[in-house]
Amino acid sequence: MSFVYNPPKEPVLPIIYHDKDIVVFNKPSGLLSVRGKLPEHQDSLEARAQRVWPKIGIVHRLDMATSGIMVWALHKAAHSNLARQFQERQTSKHYIARVYGHPIAEQGLIELPLICDWPNRPKQMVEHNVGKKSATFWQVIGKDTESSRILLHPITGRSHQLRVHMLALGHPILGDRLYAHPQALALAPRLQLHAERLQFSHPISGENLEFYAACPF
Repeated sequence: MSFVYNPPKEPVLPIIYHDKDIVVFNKPSGLLSVRGKLPEHQDSLEARAQRVWPKIGIVHRLDMATSGIMVWALHKAAHSNLARQFQERQTSKHYIARVYGHPIAEQGLIELPLICDWPNRPKQMVEHNVGKKSATFWQVIGKDTESSRILLHPITGRSHQLRVHMLALGHPILGDRLYAHPQALALAPRLQLHAERLQFSHPISGENLEFYAACPF
């Protein structure tokens, strides 16, 4: 599928909080978290942030098409602590998604192992033999004629996990150019997935922090 990278120019650097240790961003849909390999893919949250903080440490990422909250570190001690919190699943986060159709149940737990679909990368796929364990809790929080609004709690953090798990449930996320069928793709101008809330401990003070960015769709 042909794709032309056209990242949003505003806001240039969407900061919602920062101190001497961390920066919290509300990344817009359409902006890469980190630089791509090609020259035309250099514009990214990483590149923009490094103009202000040249040694900023990348703790986690969001897919280019996904919007929402990310936290990065401003020095090695903060980076090490935050990376450990994410690795040991000590953080808490939820996403909002709009999916095609209406799930039969109102909530559930998806546990399906994932692996890179190598001939079709960057796509991921369910693979029960060698895939990495992944789990997502989901809950319906609203419905309209053609779609449902879903609250998603990823228990693990695999690449494209929420997108593939919703597809496996039979309800792809609207506007998903990698996984949605034509009807679901046509119902939204962008991927309808937003990282709305992130909770973690401040890497230096230990204070419990929680950040919220209202869903834009």
